[in-house]
Amino acid sequence: MTSKVINYRPALIIIDMVKDNFDERRNLPITPFARKIISPINSLIRVFRERKFPIVFATDAFHNGHFFFSGRMKPHSLAGTAGAEVVEELDRREEDYWMPKSSMSAFFKTGLEGWLRDRHVTLCAVCGIATNFCVLTSAFDALASDFRAVLVEDCSAAASEKIHAATCEVYRKNPLHPLLRVMASDEIIDELK
Repeated sequence: MTSKVINYRPALIIIDMVKDNFDERRNLPITPFARKIISPINSLIRVFRERKFPIVFATDAFHNGHFFFSGRMKPHSLAGTAGAEVVEELDRREEDYWMPKSSMSAFFKTGLEGWLRDRHVTLCAVCGIATNFCVLTSAFDALASDFRAVLVEDCSAAASEKIHAATCEVYRKNPLHPLLRVMASDEIIDELK
């Protein structure tokens, strides 16, 4: 296989893979779909770690009176609780950046943009849950911050396969391609070789 030369430095941004979203007692529709993406995310983590590319775990860290809880969403992933911690099944290490966030986007009032720029990142590979909310808003905000963005299809999940597939399909062919892409993890890995 011929080596590919890439003209960008990627970071992997893993969204909201926290214990509260995997708690079976909460009976969330997304939980079984989220469990299925743990293995492909770990595979992508392994490749990013081998290549010494930054890995970010951006996780919900809400406060009890958060605005989002005035709608249908129930309090969860409260800052400082075990429920707001990254699930143990993911290969998170001390050198990875664990960044609690208080809104949908990993970029909203978090300082992530500066952290990525300090590491010369030019592309954000975004995955996790939920495809149609926090993953998508983080990918859009990466793009709005002048980073290329990839929504990693097989490493993301929504409350149903239909919602996930529809979200990915909407953005698969978009006028901002190749600045915004939907890709499978094996396509990203191949591109990084």
